[in-house]
Amino acid sequence: MAEGQAARRGAVVLLQEVTAKGRTIAEILSDAENPLKELSPQDRARAQRLALDTLRRIDSCDEVIARQAERRPGLFVLNILRLATTELSLRPKDAHGIVSEAVNLARGDDRSAQAAGFVNAVLRKVASSNLRFEPQRLPSWLRQPLVQRFGKAAVRAMEEAHMAGAPIDITPKDPARAAELAERLEGDLLSTGSIRLSAGAQVSALPGFAEGEWWVQDTAAALPAKILDVQPGEKVLDMCAAPGGKTMQMAAAGADVTALDMSAKRMERLAENLARTGLSAQQVVADALAYGVPNQFDAVLLDAPCSATGTIRRHPELPFIKDPADLKAQSRLQAQMIDQAVYVLKPGGRLVFCTCSLLPEEGEEQMASALSRHKNLQRDQKAVAGWPGAWDAKGGGLRLRPDHMAQEGGMDGFFIAAFRKDG
Repeated sequence: MAEGQAARRGAVVLLQEVTAKGRTIAEILSDAENPLKELSPQDRARAQRLALDTLRRIDSCDEVIARQAERRPGLFVLNILRLATTELSLRPKDAHGIVSEAVNLARGDDRSAQAAGFVNAVLRKVASSNLRFEPQRLPSWLRQPLVQRFGKAAVRAMEEAHMAGAPIDITPKDPARAAELAERLEGDLLSTGSIRLSAGAQVSALPGFAEGEWWVQDTAAALPAKILDVQPGEKVLDMCAAPGGKTMQMAAAGADVTALDMSAKRMERLAENLARTGLSAQQVVADALAYGVPNQFDAVLLDAPCSATGTIRRHPELPFIKDPADLKAQSRLQAQMIDQAVYVLKPGGRLVFCTCSLLPEEGEEQMASALSRHKNLQRDQKAVAGWPGAWDAKGGGLRLRPDHMAQEGGMDGFFIAAFRKDG
């Protein structure tokens, strides 16, 4: 197989799984039947990158293809065209090779001359056009509430951040050595304490990874544990712990951590991460709504299941496969989990609730509702103080957006609220 062809074929397979079956890239790659498992690490990484680049431009690609094609092709051929159109927009000087490789993909194992001829004809027209793609608009079910909450300019800035993609952030096991580690990895030490790596870094090959000196974690995702600020010896519950970034932060701080998750498969990954970093936590596979006894923990961190709309920079397929009808059930579950967190929290204890969502019903509204239901719960504004003013949420907490820290490469969208339970 020609150089680059394996990665392109892998990218098309990923696009097929997303567009035909509504699966996320993460689900596909974690499956036992991972279609990329036979590829080299380099081709596997390139296939993922090509698929993600295409998903970030899929609407624009479809518009271009529709103008140049006499008919709408089948999904497999359409995904080949989408991939090649994305590549042509990013590397127009490589047009000849990109078109040739796409034609070879269209022939496939059955050497379909008709599909190959169609792809060749369409892409030659595409290659001769001026491809300037604007940031992809969010679907209306998501865009409308965000415009209402943040305004059109902010939403457009988020869409620009989504198209730019997400850099790789890491969290040092020892925060005191963050500057030294950043220099060794040739990364940038952010104001949040995370280290941002240069584009194209192969994580597992970097110094300190095998030794467990750090782990991959978006800078926004690292903030909830920093805000909870656990102390050595405190009994702490990480309610939705896998894959373990927050558990490791709290264990590294010396807390007695119970890592709870209902997915045994995801907990296997947490166990692997703990083993690599040399950290320890009690690992429990159970339903969070049925776990624990009253007044059991000094602190609870609840990173609740949500729409994940704050992670579109790294998961561009989410807006098109998420069902907005699921939001009400998800919001109810979040409220129930907050209630359980309050139940197991000691008097005087601390709770941090967060979601990687941009939607108010999974953030600000959950915080207000929790305070209304639990008269013994108070906002802990001191815990969320000291961060940039633009991150302040209406009514308390932090509202992080993908366009925040834009000059440094952005961050995932999160809502974070801190509470104390009255004694």
